[in-house]
Amino acid sequence: MSDTYIIEVGSQAAGIVVRDPRGYRFFAATYRFSSLEGRLFRNAREAERAARRLAQGGRIAA
Repeated sequence: MSDTYIIEVGSQAAGIVVRDPRGYRFFAATYRFSSLEGRLFRNAREAERAARRLAQGGRIAA
């Protein structure tokens, strides 16, 4: 299992997630995804879903 994943929404890079002792930490690639910066996710798939919701105009729970 990898320690780092690139998260893309469509053809745009949203950021990367890096394995942390408690999960995967998100680092935004653009301002558009900055509200996810530093957030911790259980897995890379969860981070990808959050980025997709944000790109579609959805809200991200704190």
